[in-house]
Amino acid sequence: MTTTKRSAIPHPDPAAFIQANLPISAVPAIPEILLHTAGPASGLWRLAGREGADPPPYWAYPWAGGAVLARHLFDRPEVVAGRRILDLGAGSGLVAIAAAKSGAAAATAVDVDANAIAAIGLNAALNGVNIVTVAADVIESPPPEETDLLLVGDLFYDRALALRVVAFLRRCQTAGIEVLIGDPERAFLPQGELRRIATHAVADFGAGSRGTAVQAGVFSLAGKI
Repeated sequence: MTTTKRSAIPHPDPAAFIQANLPISAVPAIPEILLHTAGPASGLWRLAGREGADPPPYWAYPWAGGAVLARHLFDRPEVVAGRRILDLGAGSGLVAIAAAKSGAAAATAVDVDANAIAAIGLNAALNGVNIVTVAADVIESPPPEETDLLLVGDLFYDRALALRVVAFLRRCQTAGIEVLIGDPERAFLPQGELRRIATHAVADFGAGSRGTAVQAGVFSLAGKI
C-alpha cells in the first residue's frame, strides 16, 4: 500500500498578506484615519492558522466602539494630549492611532492576535504615527505601568470576557489610571457601572453588520477616577 503525503498549505506572512489583499480606505465618520480594511474578496480565511486556530479577524474592520472613541479623541484632543495611553484589544489600531494623532505622548496597542499586531504596524505607518505593540492577554495582569489613560473599544460582546475586562478596568482605576470605553451598547456592556460622556453616529463593521450606522457611546467607569 502506498500513501500520499498531503502538502501543507503555507501560512502567509500577515503583513505581506494585508498589504496585498486589504485595500486602504478612510474610516467612515473618521476621515482623519486610513486603514487596511477587509472586503468581500480579501480571502481572510487564508490567514487562519491550522484548523482555524487563529482568533476571528476582528482587526480587519473598524468596529463601532473603536470608531466612537477615535471620533471623540479627535473632537476632544485635550483628553489625550501629553498623556500615555494604552489601547486594550486594539484590533486595527484605530483608537491608538487616533490618540497618537491627537497628541498623546505615547501610544501602546495590545491585542492577543498576531495578525492584529501586523495590521497595527501597517496602519500606524499609513497614518504617520508610532505605536508600540504588545501581543498578549494582559487582563489578568497588574495594571500597566507608565499608563495614564486606558482606552477600551468593543470588548463587551461576550459575557465571560466582559466580566474579566471589568475586573481589570477596576484594578486600573484603583491604580490611578483613567478609563474610557467605546461601545454601541452591546449585550454585555455593564451600563450600570458606567457614566456616558458622549454619543456619536458611527459605522459598525464585522459580525455581518454591513456598515450600518449606529449611535455609539463613550463611557467612563462610575466612581472616582
